[in-house]
Amino acid sequence: MTHISLIIATMGRVAELHDLFDSLVAQNYPALDVILVDQNGDDRLAPVVAAYAPQLSLRHMRSPRPHANAARNLGLRAAIGDIVAFPDDDCTLPPGTLAQVARVFGDPGLAVLTGPAASPDGGLGSGRWHRQGGPITLATVWTSVIEFNLWLRRDTALALGGFDENLGPGSAHGSAEGNDLVCRAMAAGLQAEYDPALLVVHPDKRLSDVAAERAYRYGMGLGFVLRRHAVPFAVWSAFLYRPVAGAGLALLRGRLHHAAYYWQSFRGRLGGFLSPQTPQPTPMTA
Repeated sequence: MTHISLIIATMGRVAELHDLFDSLVAQNYPALDVILVDQNGDDRLAPVVAAYAPQLSLRHMRSPRPHANAARNLGLRAAIGDIVAFPDDDCTLPPGTLAQVARVFGDPGLAVLTGPAASPDGGLGSGRWHRQGGPITLATVWTSVIEFNLWLRRDTALALGGFDENLGPGSAHGSAEGNDLVCRAMAAGLQAEYDPALLVVHPDKRLSDVAAERAYRYGMGLGFVLRRHAVPFAVWSAFLYRPVAGAGLALLRGRLHHAAYYWQSFRGRLGGFLSPQTPQPTPMTA
């Protein structure tokens, strides 16, 4: 049976972890281990770990700094599974997800597998999602990848250097670290596939107050990664003119909140695109 390691970087959440762990217990998948990388400055998660340790193969690690990708990489180095994934601490996995992933990775040539976000209310979650499954390309990676539904062979993740710690929550370029990782895999000639039927449930934050506040930082990450991987003009230009058009349309309709969200997205994407590039991650060891 394919061994799967789930690496969960967490900070500030407790009740949500109960929901996530309940969904993992319900998978009834014996070849599973869970690595909880705790970025809290206190022991709030000790009761959660104690409650679920008898039901899950659960390891509790402490991260030296509050940074999502640093925590993910710390867990990656400790992972023992053939396949690794990085669900957010407020996700849940639908029944049968782990068995589904194991079946797909029966293809020995597959290195990376992704799927979309699902909303707790049904349907797909926030974001633009590619409709067709199949091989991921530089044109489709932006609508086929989200970090909490990203599955890789462990050896692949280590060889790629894990997540870039200059990206993601806790950094100025606050998003697109998953897109970057998949782009690096494709650049290395590895097979990456998108399956629209592979779902992970995540709270829908589209155009919420939280999303508007984060739009600039998230845009910075996307713009940075678009430039890093020499994406064709026809692809990256759309990520600049669409939010401008969205902001203008929202203003015409009197939706000031929406207009602010789109404008901050544009500012961030442009700023990230023009940011100086940093070195890409180097291979890491377990």
